[in-house]
Amino acid sequence: MRAALLEQPGQDLLVVDDIEFDGEPRAGEVVVRMTHCGVCHSDLHFADGSLPAPLPIVLGHEAAGIVERVGAGVAHLAEGDKVILTLRPPCGHCYWCVRGEVSICPNATATTTGVLPDGTTRLSRGGSMVFRGVGIAAFSEYVVTSASGAVKVPADTPLEVACVIGCAVQTGVGAVVNTAGVEPGATVMIVGLGGIGISIAQGARLAGASRIIGVDPVAERREQAAQFGVTDVVDPGSMDIASAALQQTDGVGVDYAFEAVGRASLVESCIAGVRPGGTTVMVGVPRIEDTVSFSALFFALGEKKLKGCFLGSSDPRREFPRLVSLWRAGRLDLDGMITARRPLEEINDAFADMKAGRGLRTVLEL
Repeated sequence: MRAALLEQPGQDLLVVDDIEFDGEPRAGEVVVRMTHCGVCHSDLHFADGSLPAPLPIVLGHEAAGIVERVGAGVAHLAEGDKVILTLRPPCGHCYWCVRGEVSICPNATATTTGVLPDGTTRLSRGGSMVFRGVGIAAFSEYVVTSASGAVKVPADTPLEVACVIGCAVQTGVGAVVNTAGVEPGATVMIVGLGGIGISIAQGARLAGASRIIGVDPVAERREQAAQFGVTDVVDPGSMDIASAALQQTDGVGVDYAFEAVGRASLVESCIAGVRPGGTTVMVGVPRIEDTVSFSALFFALGEKKLKGCFLGSSDPRREFPRLVSLWRAGRLDLDGMITARRPLEEINDAFADMKAGRGLRTVLEL
């Protein structure tokens, strides 16, 4: 099987064709033929070593494809179904799943372990195990996953567009409507206008926010942000983020601030920029050693709130179809988020674009 393989952090990924794939699904599993996969900053975190990962590993997780085979006991999917994959297939029966908190299901461990629940990966090369990056290993021709990790979408859904729902859009929109619960008329600040930040902006627009302030050092991203709902932009190179939030709100501070970069210092700026009683949401993926510091006294007296957010606090079985429907209704712009399409062989060029801040989302055609 052909796939993009990471052998050492900091090195280019190798596109190889000798990955051995055990393509026979076991009970409760499906095999999916990958068609498209977005290139996400989380993949870059593993590729450059910012986050630890077992090696060698196949990355890729913002993915969509077509069901190739189904295992025993799978009744809701069939061969030929179009699906969007999730990197956290919920077990459906744990303490968190039964309370609707499936994004933090403790049994969906492949994201961090690189293996399936049974301890295997179904991937090898030269007789040695190859690990599953970010739970899916979608920079490849085929994937095996728990059936709960593949969500069916209508047959006429263009997967080259829908794949970005699997991470960026689910995370960003969900951060607004699920994690934060932004209400109509609220003021919102977003730090970082990449794929996640733009998805947050679209979620804020859907929620009826009155002001959506976008912060990004890249001029091109600030310029294109308006088409996704951003009403005001800030260049952090010319103004302190917290000061900008206060200035844009007549000294009150924003109701909600979303950090979409993954940097502790920016989280601290967001906390300073929200109003008393306001909420900061950590959406970006920080380095494992990062810590956030703030004055406990002023945080308490100001009744400020700090929330973590993983995958938009979403249940993909509900969220993916809903997001597809919003796209069909013209209320969610997925097409505009995809600024490049590349073959798998250009995966390292896609990472180079991301590092340089070029474009929003690259989709690989697999």
